[in-house]
Amino acid sequence: MIPLGRGLLLGDGASVYSSEPRRSKRGVKAGMEHVFVYTRKRREFGRPCHFSDRPAELIVDILPDAGLRAEFVERNPLPAQVQCGPEWSEHEVNTERLESEARGMNHVEGGWPKDINPLDMEQTMRYRKKVEKDEHYRSAIVRLGSIMEHYIKQNNAVDIYQEYFTEGQEEDDEEEEQEQPVARTISVFRDPGAVKRWVTALSWSPAGGCKLAAAYSCLDFQRAPPNMSYDSYIWDLENHSRPEMSLKPASPLVCLEYNPKDSHILLGGGYNGQIAYWDTRKGSHPVETSPIEVSHREPVYKVIWLQSKTGTEAFSGSTDGQVLWWDIRKLSEPTEKLVLDLSRKGDLGHALGCLSLEFETTMPTKFMVGTKQGLVVSCNRKAKTPAEKIVCTYSGHNGSIYALQRNPFFPKYFLTVAGWTARIWSEDVKESSIMSTRVHLLDGCWSPVRPSVFFTVKMDGTLDVWDFLFNQKDPTLSLKVCDEALWSLRVQDNGHFLACGSQQGTTTLLEISSGLCTLQRNEKALASEMFERETKGAKILEEQQREIRLKERSRSEQSKEEERKESEKVERAKELLERAERHFFHMKIICKHFMCFFYRSLLTLTN
Repeated sequence: MIPLGRGLLLGDGASVYSSEPRRSKRGVKAGMEHVFVYTRKRREFGRPCHFSDRPAELIVDILPDAGLRAEFVERNPLPAQVQCGPEWSEHEVNTERLESEARGMNHVEGGWPKDINPLDMEQTMRYRKKVEKDEHYRSAIVRLGSIMEHYIKQNNAVDIYQEYFTEGQEEDDEEEEQEQPVARTISVFRDPGAVKRWVTALSWSPAGGCKLAAAYSCLDFQRAPPNMSYDSYIWDLENHSRPEMSLKPASPLVCLEYNPKDSHILLGGGYNGQIAYWDTRKGSHPVETSPIEVSHREPVYKVIWLQSKTGTEAFSGSTDGQVLWWDIRKLSEPTEKLVLDLSRKGDLGHALGCLSLEFETTMPTKFMVGTKQGLVVSCNRKAKTPAEKIVCTYSGHNGSIYALQRNPFFPKYFLTVAGWTARIWSEDVKESSIMSTRVHLLDGCWSPVRPSVFFTVKMDGTLDVWDFLFNQKDPTLSLKVCDEALWSLRVQDNGHFLACGSQQGTTTLLEISSGLCTLQRNEKALASEMFERETKGAKILEEQQREIRLKERSRSEQSKEEERKESEKVERAKELLERAERHFFHMKIICKHFMCFFYRSLLTLTN
């Protein structure tokens, strides 16, 4: 029998009864006992209650009694004052700021004898083999195994996590799917320095996304204040009052990236062109920095980790026109170099400046470069010669390309953000984009969980959320984040949180509604269909433009041919005229000589 509470017992027969204590009353024998037995099957306990609607039922109706009227005394009306307005009182409360501090605890393996070192593999293996050979060890394992099996089966008998009252859950899910997209501010991280700097880059920690690394710099050329701090910071999302750790580079960081394989390692690119990496377990100063003579000549605007076995390879891009590959185990020199010279001559003076990079792990040999001149350069790292590494270009922007990213679900399509537009491109169409927007943007990125959603930030401090399956002309959600320009943007891997960095050093953490971070029904198929349809339309327009250019070229060639024939006719007529003039003057001279000869002959005859 298992006790279930006061006066309740549950046994194998699934019988439940309650008993009342003995009472002594007049006319009732002392010791009399009332027992109520309830019999019910065990599986019927805990079942959900089913409620239903029923019409109203009149229980009591008390009619007025005219005979009681004489017992009441009529009272004349008296003047009275009543204040109908509610009474308000003003109170002020100043809450104390909660100062939180991050602390760690190191758990070590225990249970070993004092003479055994748990870190020594040979000693632990030897001790395990010795224990496993003991007969008491085997009998203890068999005995404990049966007990554990019994309790495991007991736990599996009843689902303690079962949720009742789930009849309206589907309706609630449908309401959640139809809810309006919203985003709310969770916290704001402010630059601790006295001089406020731009948040030029953001990077989420791969260890659960509980930390956010922010790079701070001033991109105004030779306008940085003399007392400006060079530090960048790592923020803990639970503590926005002060950063968890400071990164102290030799030059302000323009870009910063977490290593996707190791959450303790970060790689940054400085304003002076140097590359440095940090190990948070070793302190705030960089572990190693590239020498200035082999680094970039201008600010490093983007660094990306490569997919490698060691997890130590990366590449960087700068406005000096170079893309350099690095191995953080040896930053004394780059492992490879590419000059973005479209003439394939490797001339650094004619190279295009790099502002953004894109590398997809599923395409390990391909990468893309967004340039300062508005071109997207597609490159192949494994080409045999440097000239073959530049494969093709995509043109369509009139300004610098601040952001470049492939769609995480369809890598064939990629997003670019330039001064006035955000464009979606297909690798098959090189002369024009398949979709575009018309707003003044500074950064943008795809949603990691929805293929049709991307985010952009503007100069007026507005965050725009676009869903091209819903609307291609206007954003689905526009949110005023701050009053200054938003310079950087990064979405967490699960898509629930988004961080925006402003030009005044504030990093705003936003939580996105579930509708914007949950994959919708058939969204992948619909997005793929729209991409293909837009690509097909762009190809048709490209073919039409090509035909128009061919016709114009053929017309120009025909007109040139006609002009050439006309000029030949004119030249021929001029030549005939000149020949006739020469013949005329020649005959005139002959006639003149003949007349002179005739007159001379006539004079001789007359004499």
